[in-house]
Amino acid sequence: MIGIIGGSGVYEITQKADSCEEKIISTPYGDVKVSILDIFSKKVAFIPRHASGHSIPPHKINYRANIEALKQAGVTKIIATNSVGSMNEDMAPGTFVIPDDFLDFSQDRVKTFYEDKVVHIDVTEAYCPQLRDVLAKSGDVILGGTYVCTEGPRFETPAEIKMFKMLGGDLVGMTGVPEVTLAREREMCYNSICIVSNYASGISEDELTIDEVFEMVGEMEADLLELIYNFIKNVDESQDCSCHHALDGAEV
Repeated sequence: MIGIIGGSGVYEITQKADSCEEKIISTPYGDVKVSILDIFSKKVAFIPRHASGHSIPPHKINYRANIEALKQAGVTKIIATNSVGSMNEDMAPGTFVIPDDFLDFSQDRVKTFYEDKVVHIDVTEAYCPQLRDVLAKSGDVILGGTYVCTEGPRFETPAEIKMFKMLGGDLVGMTGVPEVTLAREREMCYNSICIVSNYASGISEDELTIDEVFEMVGEMEADLLELIYNFIKNVDESQDCSCHHALDGAEV
């Protein structure tokens, strides 16, 4: 099964499916509402990351429960969408970027399923290259970029953005980590469609507002949904991948 974790701009995907069944999946980390969709004769499990009404802030999202629920549903490959600010002028607002690395500056999140045993997963390729190739032929995307995850819910300061740029960051957001590494711990392919909604603080001449983010994401919604639909058409959910064996050699 294909999994989609959607932020802003993706909630409408349930309305365009051939059928939709809502399930509550119980996990050791909490219950999760999952929509099981039929799209192009494929099963798709959809979770709205911020819950209905965009009500859960990024630092309060139950990342472990979401990933575990998708695993229990039978998902093998996950596509997530993340609204981001750009620190790279080649990644302008209105573009989609498929990241290939990340810097983690989040602080108070539980970041592993393995709290009672020692497991060191390799994240040389944290974002699945197989899914990246499928996304590359599914729409107009920029391939490659380093995603910086901050704790939120506030936006970043100009000094922080300057530091992130010096460290090699291209994009900044609040929801990409630990989602990406939790998926890897559960041996599922994971990649992200980063929706560039604005330039980051200190690069943009204007003060940042959430209205600006929602407005740009709204303008990109149709293109985003087309990209996701094309991905669903093109992906082979049964194809094996090295992500499915991420625990090999990781456990002490």
